[in-house]
Amino acid sequence: MLKTKIKLMTDSVSDIGKELADALGIHLLCMPVTVDGKPLREEVDFTKEEFYQMIDTAKEFPSTAQLTPFEILEAYEEIAAQHFTDLIYVTIGAGGSGTYANAEMARNQFYEAHPNAESRMKIHLVDGRNYTATYGYSVAEAAKKLARGASVGELVDYLEDWAKHAGLYFVPMTLKYVKRSGRVSAAAAFAGELLGLKPFCRIVNCKSTVLTKIRGEQNIIPKLVETVLADIQPHTPYIVMQGSNPAIAQELGAALTKALGYPPEQYCSIGAAICCNAGANVVGFVIKRKEETAE
Repeated sequence: MLKTKIKLMTDSVSDIGKELADALGIHLLCMPVTVDGKPLREEVDFTKEEFYQMIDTAKEFPSTAQLTPFEILEAYEEIAAQHFTDLIYVTIGAGGSGTYANAEMARNQFYEAHPNAESRMKIHLVDGRNYTATYGYSVAEAAKKLARGASVGELVDYLEDWAKHAGLYFVPMTLKYVKRSGRVSAAAAFAGELLGLKPFCRIVNCKSTVLTKIRGEQNIIPKLVETVLADIQPHTPYIVMQGSNPAIAQELGAALTKALGYPPEQYCSIGAAICCNAGANVVGFVIKRKEETAE
């Protein structure tokens, strides 16, 4: 009987980062990003800190694109050549990108090209249902579980359970990016700028909602803490999201540590996907919510 050999794979929208992915043995697919007409690759052609500067000085709003079936198929071929018996691929949320559908297409192409391949390497696709650390955190944790001997079933169950409950909450400190992305209407953004209002956004299952508008920066941290206390599954890990201003993220982390009695599992720097829609100056958190995501 063939000994089980498992590989985890995800994309750079997870914000795991290439260095951590390499350390944990995660195969990282780097997403395409266009800046002023120049095609680039996240985690290859720039760091997050460099992108924060690029997005502020770009003449046009940068944009991201999905991974193609061909790119994903190449990754399947590469991993199969290393004699893995199982590949678990956690993608950016299907509701926000065609990457999951392309991963399914590539899987079908892989098995059509190699009729006996499924008996040698099974490809398990997991919809991350969201962006950034909402699924990136669980992929990193799954890699640690794999190192401790977790089975394919245990890993897939963990990843799917986390994805069903995880929520991304954030406040963009500038409004021009959310106005462009449609998260906040142009009129509301204009009024917000005049009145000093910041939209408090939540993304669950790739669906964005403006929960409220916060007046005055001094009220942002208290509102975020209040929401964590209301929404988090008790005693579960949480992640603080940071962008170009890590000081406010540290302030949020300290406030949450005091309120919950334990510190954040990590501080995650946002990547290009969130930056292109919310700007680089963002503060927020990822939690495992009490309420399960609707299908």
